[in-house]
Amino acid sequence: MTISVKSNWTGSKNTSELVRKQIAERWGEDEAKRYNPFENCLTFKQWLKNGCVVRKDEKAIRSFIVIEKKDKKTGAVIEKRLKTIYLFYEKQVESRA
Repeated sequence: MTISVKSNWTGSKNTSELVRKQIAERWGEDEAKRYNPFENCLTFKQWLKNGCVVRKDEKAIRSFIVIEKKDKKTGAVIEKRLKTIYLFYEKQVESRA
């Protein structure tokens, strides 16, 4: 499977370990070692853009991103909040072809 649309993961060790643990719980340590946050664990829409669809009844892997609200004048961060994102591992998708 060729991935043309990659994730926008920013390099957070916390989120990658959170996802890696969930993959290990579901599919074992070998799959957790294969985990690549840029290419094989994507959102529903990212999989669609890559020509794949999430299989029916698959449960998402939960992760999060930090949303920063900035002051319009100074650009300083005035608020941070967590937003849950739902990811699907490559074993949960199939080609739409």
